[in-house]
Amino acid sequence: MAHQHESLQLGKPASVPASPEEAVLDRVPNPHPDTDYVARFTCPEFTSICPVTGQPDFGIIVIDYVPGAWLVESKSLKLFMFSFRNHGAFHEDCTVYIGKRLSALLEPRWMRVGGYWFPRGGIPIDVFWQTGAPPAGLFLPDQGVPPYRPRG
Repeated sequence: MAHQHESLQLGKPASVPASPEEAVLDRVPNPHPDTDYVARFTCPEFTSICPVTGQPDFGIIVIDYVPGAWLVESKSLKLFMFSFRNHGAFHEDCTVYIGKRLSALLEPRWMRVGGYWFPRGGIPIDVFWQTGAPPAGLFLPDQGVPPYRPRG
């Protein structure tokens, strides 16, 4: 995993990784490591592949975290998230893998990932993962995704 500004993917041509396991996530120093605050990334058009049918699955992924010493670099995060497009995995696996991978890289004070998946077979499957309780007194907004998203 890259940790120095010289090795970041930012500002350089980069291709989409073949799989989430091959994706490189970059981190950069947090300019405010002494302050608890929430950083949020929302992927409103997340796509993966059903490992059984091969059909595309669509969801909204919301990542909230309280940084410690590190921030995730956004270009590397975009490439990581895009690498799921041809990856066969269940909703639960995608959501939890994203959380575990980011948490291992960043060592945040707190992190949660909400996977809000569009219906498959008429049933939406939403998956939630977090590292533990958020820091006391933290402003933590709702993730803003309704629990059921009908067509139209």
